[in-house]
Amino acid sequence: MPLVVPGINSSFGDKSEWVNKLMGKTISDTTNETSFAKKDLPESHRVLKPGDAKTMDHNPNRLNILVDDAGEVHDVNYG
Repeated sequence: MPLVVPGINSSFGDKSEWVNKLMGKTISDTTNETSFAKKDLPESHRVLKPGDAKTMDHNPNRLNILVDDAGEVHDVNYG
């Protein structure tokens, strides 16, 4: 049975919703077929490129958007 820790295991958003919206797109100022507008992201988010430094604090409300070297989203998670 998996360990359940209140506030850690419960997500404040639906990862699959964000995967569907962002996967393969870039983050920009406008939304179109190949990009998603920054203004439409949750208030608490960060975009992480390969090799970026990041804080290790866990924030279950924060959406982490992981992009590749070309800037395309390849994964999202909360934390």
